[in-house]
Amino acid sequence: MRFRATLAYDGSAYQGFQRQAEGIPTVQWAVECAICKITKQDVTLLAAGRTDTGVHAVGQVITFDVEWRHDPAVLLRALNAVLPDDIALQDIQRQDGFHPRYDAVSRRYCYTVIHAPQRHPLWHKRAWYVHQPLNHNVMQQTAAAFVGQHDFAAFGNPPQGSNTIRQVFASSWRYEQQEQIQIYRYTVEATAFLHHMVRRMVGIQVEVGRGALDFSQFMMIFQSADLARNQFIAPPQGLVLEKVRYSDDNE
Repeated sequence: MRFRATLAYDGSAYQGFQRQAEGIPTVQWAVECAICKITKQDVTLLAAGRTDTGVHAVGQVITFDVEWRHDPAVLLRALNAVLPDDIALQDIQRQDGFHPRYDAVSRRYCYTVIHAPQRHPLWHKRAWYVHQPLNHNVMQQTAAAFVGQHDFAAFGNPPQGSNTIRQVFASSWRYEQQEQIQIYRYTVEATAFLHHMVRRMVGIQVEVGRGALDFSQFMMIFQSADLARNQFIAPPQGLVLEKVRYSDDNE
C-alpha cells in the first residue's frame, strides 16, 4: 500500500534531500531509516523534488510503499517519535497510484534576504544576510519579468534531458521592517525548476537590488539563455520549499 505524506525539515545538518553514499547524512536517508525502524520494512522514498544541501522545506511531498495494518494516524505518530528533531511528517494518508513528482502541477519556493546594521545569529540558518539595503521596487520589476513561459537556461541545468523551458505562475518580493532588520521575501511558483534555478534567480535580483546591475543588464543575461553569463547564486540557507500543488488539492 502506498502512503502519501507532507514532510517538513530544517536542512542545515543534511547534504540535501537525496540519499547519497553510506555515512552521508541526507533527509531521505533519515526518513527511510525511521520507516524501517517502525515497520521493519526497507523502503525507497519518492519525493516531489530534491532540495540541495542546507535548503529547508515545510511542504515537501513524499510517498513510500509498506504493509501497515493500523490507521495512518498511528503511523504518523510513530514515525515522528523516532525521526530527528529537525525532520517531521505533517500529515499522512493512503493514496495508491500517486506519484509526488509526476503528479505535481506546480512547486512554490520562498527565499528570505535580510539587511541589518549588524548580522543576526538567529537568522544565520534561515536567511541570506546582505551588507547593504536593497531597492525593493526594482527587484519587483525583475521578479515580474520571470512570470510566464520562458527559457531559463541562464538560471540552471535541467535535472534530466535538455528542456530549459519553464512556466512561472507567480514571482514577487515582499518587504517588511522589524525594528532594525529589513526583510525581503521572494516567492516564486512554477511548473518545475532547473537545478539551482531559484537561487540563481534570487542572486541576480539581489545584484540588481543593490545597484551592481541595472534592469537592462539583467534582461540581457535572462534572454541570453547562457548559464555562463549568470555567475550570481544565492546561498542555500534562505530557501524553503513551501508547497507542492496537485490537481486534487482542495484550494
